[in-house]
Amino acid sequence: MANVNDFNAKIIDEFRANGGKVTGMFENAPLLLLTTTGAKSGQKRTNPLAYTVDGDDIVIIASKAGAPTNPDWFHNLVANPIVTVELPNETFEARARVTEEPERERRFRAQAAVMPGFNDYEAKTTRKIPVVVLERI
Repeated sequence: MANVNDFNAKIIDEFRANGGKVTGMFENAPLLLLTTTGAKSGQKRTNPLAYTVDGDDIVIIASKAGAPTNPDWFHNLVANPIVTVELPNETFEARARVTEEPERERRFRAQAAVMPGFNDYEAKTTRKIPVVVLERI
């Protein structure tokens, strides 16, 4: 797991140092930093995530690249839905809301249309990939 954490730490550092701009595989992706509170530990955890905007809502997908389990950050925000969102020029608190059908499907398809990799992740797993809306507080 350390390699994923190291990978994320480099992206987080680059994001914060360069006003939200990163290089590498996420160079042209809309990226945010999501800080959740650990469900068990209570510790703050930050993850870089691709996102889309739908009206006033920010939409993120708990794909974990098509892994069979949900990402840790998803479990954290279900337990503690108040999160911190860092965009390139703005940081704010938000309430995370896990979508239900048919909203989940609509928002998933909208993000996958912009970022086709999410279709690949969906094809790799049997789980229903959660879609989360971040609503500003």
